[in-house]
Amino acid sequence: MQIPLLDLSEQNALLRPEIEAALGRILDSNSFILGAEVDALEKELAEYCNTRFAIGCASGSDAILLVLMALGVGPGDEVITTPFSFFATASAIARLGARPVFADIQPDTFNIDPQCISELINDRTKAIEPVHLFGQCADMTEILEIAGEIPIVEDAAQAIGAELAGKRAGSIGLAGCFSFYPSKNLGGMGDGGFISTNDEELREKLLALRVHGSKKRYEHTWIGLNSRLDGFQAAVLRVKLPHLDKWSDARKSNADRYRDLFTEFGLNDLIVLPAERPDSRHIYNQYVIRVVERRDSLREYLSQNGIGTDIYYPIPLHLQQCFSYLNYRRGDLPVAEKAADEVLALPVYPELRPEQQLKVVETIARFFGR
Repeated sequence: MQIPLLDLSEQNALLRPEIEAALGRILDSNSFILGAEVDALEKELAEYCNTRFAIGCASGSDAILLVLMALGVGPGDEVITTPFSFFATASAIARLGARPVFADIQPDTFNIDPQCISELINDRTKAIEPVHLFGQCADMTEILEIAGEIPIVEDAAQAIGAELAGKRAGSIGLAGCFSFYPSKNLGGMGDGGFISTNDEELREKLLALRVHGSKKRYEHTWIGLNSRLDGFQAAVLRVKLPHLDKWSDARKSNADRYRDLFTEFGLNDLIVLPAERPDSRHIYNQYVIRVVERRDSLREYLSQNGIGTDIYYPIPLHLQQCFSYLNYRRGDLPVAEKAADEVLALPVYPELRPEQQLKVVETIARFFGR
């Protein structure tokens, strides 16, 4: 029995007739960039996120970059963010000439620690960029209180539909940045992303920035990007969006089943399971455990037994070579560094079957001699 980390074949097969019909609409309309399908998707996404607006763009990475550009982030500015995230979280800051300032994370949720944020704020802080990692919202209530008037840009690439205290990811700060990368809970068939916001002025600027800073053709108010969402992607995503909550609920059920199985096999002293805040909706874009000892050996053993895994993330951002100019050293952010040595993502996709999960946990138990 082969169990990949992610398998989209069943999902795509089920939706194939609808997807093919949606792609046919684009072929018939010749509306390949932006257009009616993108307009409709943006309205549907805004409604889903409980925000006034959604703005499609070319990727989740561009979503972050566009918002920071709209805020005027540049040389001399600092943006506080987490070191435990995908590279785009910090690269957007650096690309604009600003300085990423890394705050350590909470050991249970892997999300940015609000108390560490409070120690880093100064008069150069232009924005705070928390990440809702693996599908669970960061502690936005405390972050908002700490931030005061500083804009909060939510990196919600892994968290569409996640909630904190009844509020959807992307609706809590000034803007939310989302990805349609195929591995996401709402994944496209290529790259894509969007930005959510309730701020009309920000929306108008983002609409221009995604088309080279142009409000009117061939007239450029700002220097922007070519970051437009394709009609093909929008058409596919409109087919998938009505299924999103069902898929996220299935991921949550799989996470609950893992919890029961790890307890049943007596592995809780060797495996630290994902923490789930009681006031949140965790959508489990990834199911990430901590392996107290022999993480890499366990991963190799699982691979030999046909089980896919991954490490999110093996090198914290503050220790990446490209950020060496920031002068961070190993030991500066110990919680993130320890997590990088211990985390392991297991399969959790919606179509994962109970017998497959049983094999995953049985194989881990066998590795540890349980």
